[in-house]
This record gives sequence, structure tokens and C-alpha cells, in this order.
Amino acid sequence: MKKLRVAHLYPKLLNIYGDGGNILALIRRCQWRGITVELDEIGVGDKIGRHDIYFIGGGQDLQQIEVSKELLKNKDFFTEERDRMAVFLGICGGYQLMGHYYQPHNGERLEGISLLDAYTVAGNKRFIGNVTAETDLVEPHTLVGFENHSGLTYLQGDTVPIGKVFVGNGNNGEDKTEGARFKNVFGTYLHGSFLPKNPHFADYMIELALGAKPEPLDDEIELLAHNSLVNKKY
Repeated sequence: MKKLRVAHLYPKLLNIYGDGGNILALIRRCQWRGITVELDEIGVGDKIGRHDIYFIGGGQDLQQIEVSKELLKNKDFFTEERDRMAVFLGICGGYQLMGHYYQPHNGERLEGISLLDAYTVAGNKRFIGNVTAETDLVEPHTLVGFENHSGLTYLQGDTVPIGKVFVGNGNNGEDKTEGARFKNVFGTYLHGSFLPKNPHFADYMIELALGAKPEPLDDEIELLAHNSLVNKKY
């Protein structure tokens, strides 16, 4: 029987704006196909074993400080997992910590684990509202979600955006990019929750983790929800 191991990293600290729904979407879309999912919730101080998919959500600066320390303790392990092509998804604060660093307005720089060649600095404006981005990674070629961040993220090197923004601000409000990818590591600012609103992207993650395309599901209702948000700012 097909089986996937999924790690939800620090859910008691980074889990806002419905980010936990991403885990539910992954589990359900696997179960509907007869794929067994073993879910491990990783807390502060827990030992981390190898998994097929790693998920980390968003949170406030205070929680990010604690999570940053935990991630750094396991930086070498996560780098090895990235390089063996495990799948990672980071949302907002989790996305920022998968880069090199996040520099708040006030306070010390929060070091990331450099799974992505990216960095984030606090901006003077908060970006709030729906986002529509176009992507070549999946079909349909649209990604939707809700952003709420003041961090400005900039990509470098071989790290590329997952989409081009048509509605909303995305990574920094300047270059019309949204999210990031390097190998099978993905980051995005899209909350509310990202994967239920984008079932085609959830399936893409499952495909990468399995090494094979999963059988299709009847996504009529899910895609109606997705399409209702395309090009909708508020």
C-alpha cells in the first residue's frame, strides 16, 4: 500500500489564518485515493525523523523567534532532506524562516535555515487581501489565497517564484512575484488555507512525494471555490 509520512512542524507556535487546513487537505486527498498518511506533529525539543512532506505555517514575530531557534538546531538535517528531494511547504512566517533570514523593524535578525536562497526584511506597509497568481507548475494555471504580511521577501540564485501576481502584492509588492521554489521546497504568503483553495497544488505536492502522479479526483466543488476567488481582491 502506498504510504506517505508527513511532518507538521511546530503547529502550536505557527498556525494562524487557517494554516492547519493545509494538513487536512493533504491527508484527505491522500485517503480518498487509498494512500496511507502517517502524520507527526513536531513540537519544541522533539527529535525529527525522515518524512516525505514537511509543512510549517505562519505566526507572529514572537513565535517566529522560538521556531527559528528550533529550526537552526536541525538545519543540517533539513538541508539533507531537501537535497534528497523531500517536499517542503512553508506559509508566510514559515516561508520566511526557510530563507536565509528575516529582519524585523525592531529586534535582532531571525536566522533561517537557507533551504531557499531568499531573505526577508520588514516593510513599512502591511499587505492584506486576496491574491491571484499565475503559475506554470500546475493546471489550472492560477493560485489563489489571502495574504497578511509586512515582510518583503526577495529571491536570489536558483530560487525562483512559484507564480506571477495579477491581484495582490505577493513577495514584496515590487516585482510581481509570489512564493518561491528550489528543488522540492516551496514557500508562499498565501493563507486561508492555501491547499484547500488550490487542490491542484496539493496534488502536485503528493505527486512529488510519491514520485508518481496520483489518480484524479472529482474536484468540481473544490475548483468552484477556487474559481470564485480568481481575480477577486477583497
